[in-house]
Amino acid sequence: MFEDRLRVLIAEDETIIRLDLKQMLEENGMDVVGEARDGLEAVELARTTNPDVGLFDIKMPNLDGIEAARRVYAERPMPIVMLTAYADNDLVTRAIGAGVFSYLTKPFEARDVLPAIQAAVARHEELLAARRVIGGIHEPVDLEVTSSSGNVWPLRLRRRPDGTLDVSLHNVK
Repeated sequence: MFEDRLRVLIAEDETIIRLDLKQMLEENGMDVVGEARDGLEAVELARTTNPDVGLFDIKMPNLDGIEAARRVYAERPMPIVMLTAYADNDLVTRAIGAGVFSYLTKPFEARDVLPAIQAAVARHEELLAARRVIGGIHEPVDLEVTSSSGNVWPLRLRRRPDGTLDVSLHNVK
């Protein structure tokens, strides 16, 4: 399915779901490089396994998936797909603010997960390309990113004084 085998980190506290995801991903040409049972383990595995993409559950012990995603993305920007049984707008907004690129509600099937991963990877590549283009620009840049579900997210990119890039939602009603 993918030209190069994607290296995936799964963070899911429910063993059966984690094993199902692993099998589904491997059957579709991806390498699962880490399996975390909680958010803290996900952050550590992201540091040591060099994944291309992460699948994180929201509700996990020790550190929830949103905070784990925030920490991972701050250290090593990569596309993250959030998995959850909760389709709550506040959670979606928090997840996007943490750097999450796609959002799936449980239960899901391969036909849901695989396109979400593809979309997250593509959107992340677009964001990296945009960052390269605006590298020297200090004024905010606005762009729209379309999620795998068709939602359009208006993003604002700003250069911080320390040189890092701030990505936030703008014009959210």
